[in-house]
Amino acid sequence: MTDQDRPPLVVAKGVFGPMGGAEMDLIRVLPAINRVFEVSMATIQTSPELEQTCSEHGIPLIRPDSNWELSTDTLSVVLDSGRGTASKAWASCEGLGEALSRADALHLVSGDGSMPILDHVPRGLRVHLHLLEPHRGLYEDTLHRLVDGSPKRNLALTKAALSRARKRDQSLMATLLSMEGSKVSCNSTFSAGRAKEVYGADAGVLWPCVDTEEFPQDPSGDPQNPYPGSDEYVVCIGRASWAKGTWETISMLSGTGVSLAHVGGGDQRSLEMLKEHARASGVGMWVAPRLSSPDLVSLVRGARAVVSLAHRESFGLTPIEAFSVGTPAIFVNEGGFRDTIRDGENGRLIEREDVASWHSALEQAADSGTRESWAESGRRTIEEMDLSPDAHARRIRETLWN
Repeated sequence: MTDQDRPPLVVAKGVFGPMGGAEMDLIRVLPAINRVFEVSMATIQTSPELEQTCSEHGIPLIRPDSNWELSTDTLSVVLDSGRGTASKAWASCEGLGEALSRADALHLVSGDGSMPILDHVPRGLRVHLHLLEPHRGLYEDTLHRLVDGSPKRNLALTKAALSRARKRDQSLMATLLSMEGSKVSCNSTFSAGRAKEVYGADAGVLWPCVDTEEFPQDPSGDPQNPYPGSDEYVVCIGRASWAKGTWETISMLSGTGVSLAHVGGGDQRSLEMLKEHARASGVGMWVAPRLSSPDLVSLVRGARAVVSLAHRESFGLTPIEAFSVGTPAIFVNEGGFRDTIRDGENGRLIEREDVASWHSALEQAADSGTRESWAESGRRTIEEMDLSPDAHARRIRETLWN
């Protein structure tokens, strides 16, 4: 292999629905990976966005005849039946075996249904796992809480019921780590630490990326801001959940006169609970299930700030997207946010319970001089960390053939 070669690479991820940050990040970087490698994309649950990207860039898309769905009923979760059904779905993908046999490597992105592809990987194939985070439902209680933080059911019983799934998850990771030439990268230093705690894996760091053309500094091409009001607002991005800190964001905004624009939707019960909490807290709230990138850029550009009180977020694309657009980023001092935000330099990192500091930061974000200073520093952070799609693709190659 020479530097001029585009080695054949299978890129695989279990599911692309519902579309979240991890799914959009992979779709965003896929054309850049295809410039470095000869890519075949494999999934057992596709999406229109993935299909469009593969079609536009001439990337073969390997998939089953019908999308795999993860069973979420109690018995299926306890028995971890998704492990077996996902493996069968991978086995049914026409052309997967041939693509894997001719590939020089597999770049596997974690998520539901991803790891069982290892059942079908030929011996000796290099595998790079981009482990976004250990499965939060198996190793934390965050996902087992309602949007207000109360447990969905007894947490101790839930943990015990998931013991089979945890053992099988550990077994799959042990299989990967035992494969010759396998590599693991996480999406932040925080996630790499979690991988060491949970799996004993020595993982590198492969940061996600931001496309500065998709999130431009120049507002001239922005569509009309979709926010329907004329009041000041902050943006919170992510499906409504306790993990994303939406409830606490509303609590923090109480008394500020600043409304919340929530992008990402959620289940009906969670949204109703949030809207009632917002009414009781005197906080205006507008919800958008999903927005196109241009509409999201317009919304973010018009905001006082992008904020998040997410719990132990593995990386968080929203800070670097805010940097790129030039909107202040005000985030909780936890998790992967610490990789990109420098407190007081390109945004704010604030302790969860320090409400006075959150309110002070919102006042800072209203100052034009502060906004300009943070925006300039944020864009320098993107450049210094080299968070472009092309850099991401190059790092995958360097990791595989270090």
